Amino acid sequence: MISKPESYEKSLERLKADARLILESVLDAADPYKAVHSHVSREGHFLNVDSHRYDLREIERVIVVGAGKASARMAVAIEEILSDFISDGLINVKYGHGEPLKKIRVWEAGHPVPDESGIEGTRRLLSLVEDAKQTDLVLCLISGGGSSLLPLPTSGIDFLSKQETTQALLRSGATIHEVNSVRKHISKVKGGRLAQAAAPAQVISLLLSDVIGDDLDVIASGPTVPDTSTFTTALDVLERYGLTGQIPQCVLSHLEAGARGERPETPKPGDTVFENVANVIVANNARAIDAAADKAGSLGYKPLVLSSFIQGEAREVARVMAAIAREISMTGRPIARPACVIAGGETTVTLKGKGIGGRNQELALAASLDIEDIDNILILAAGTDGTDGPTDAAGAIASGKTLADAKELGLSARGYLNNNDSYHFFKAAGGLIVTGPTRTNVMDIILLLAGK
Repeated sequence: MISKPESYEKSLERLKADARLILESVLDAADPYKAVHSHVSREGHFLNVDSHRYDLREIERVIVVGAGKASARMAVAIEEILSDFISDGLINVKYGHGEPLKKIRVWEAGHPVPDESGIEGTRRLLSLVEDAKQTDLVLCLISGGGSSLLPLPTSGIDFLSKQETTQALLRSGATIHEVNSVRKHISKVKGGRLAQAAAPAQVISLLLSDVIGDDLDVIASGPTVPDTSTFTTALDVLERYGLTGQIPQCVLSHLEAGARGERPETPKPGDTVFENVANVIVANNARAIDAAADKAGSLGYKPLVLSSFIQGEAREVARVMAAIAREISMTGRPIARPACVIAGGETTVTLKGKGIGGRNQELALAASLDIEDIDNILILAAGTDGTDGPTDAAGAIASGKTLADAKELGLSARGYLNNNDSYHFFKAAGGLIVTGPTRTNVMDIILLLAGK
């Protein structure tokens, strides 16, 4: 093997350092605490949420509820803004994602697969809003992960059956929109049912978006948003991914009964339960991408934003990013070096192997196979929540040197990829990105850095 000159090694290390600085800027822009403060303020007895204004003297109780990986950071900001105006509150968060709070209780539960703690936390949360009156204000703090953290199933479906259904959907390669259309129709909270339970109280939902296109009814399965999906939609998803024979019979029977009109549908657009509901997005992937572009520019790179709508199989997206890297290297198109190409969204992985990893680590591993011979270039893929699959990594970095380093260690990148074992590949070869819990979630960020 022909070794690279020392200057190349230093240049690559600089690229890696810059990529991490850009990722830090993304996480800062997605900070839920800052996001809430940028949209919510109080002037004496008046609460302002964007264009919405509430006179707190006319409100008997302020009840704060929420769920998601970012809800604890959001709650810190809300406690600062509303302080003694808060009467009661409870938020469900992923284990290890809590924050010390004074007025709002923190309930930790399982994610991405729900557990019994999530069931109990949701029961307690639901009991708070069910007691709300017309003179009360229910403030909801919703972020990515909320679907798993509000897992209370509808009547006739036991928790284990819902858990098994969730696992099958997550393994199938279905998009988050498709997964949530099923979740909403086997839940007591999702698909607008939290707003239904809180009616006739006034409801404000602050949403940290972790879905493509910021579809309100998909974020955490839309607990305070009119549901545009139906029982038939949910059945179509199961059919599309060959899951009708894999999920518990009680779930399938419930969905089929709903499609026949024998179960009440989720509340739809125009339903009176939404008359006093306001849903406000406080942060999203587009905002994070803008921050990445600004930081890249300050570091001397020409930034190019591709899209915040990236989705599909991680391996296929990896091939596209690698093709762009090759084009930049050979022709200077679509942007000349030094360049930073930025994309956001959320890919999927159809599991066939027995390894562990996540969509971002798999993307980086797949990309490494196609950028092996390109000098001074890297691809970073990371989840803004700090978690990629069932691992302690947020994602990984691959460069034109990744495969060479792996071969020296006797590692077969192709073999690890075929086994969906990207985590163990990068743990051995180097390249894992470990941030710990970021307490935010605005989907994923993909960076392609091409040095001079």
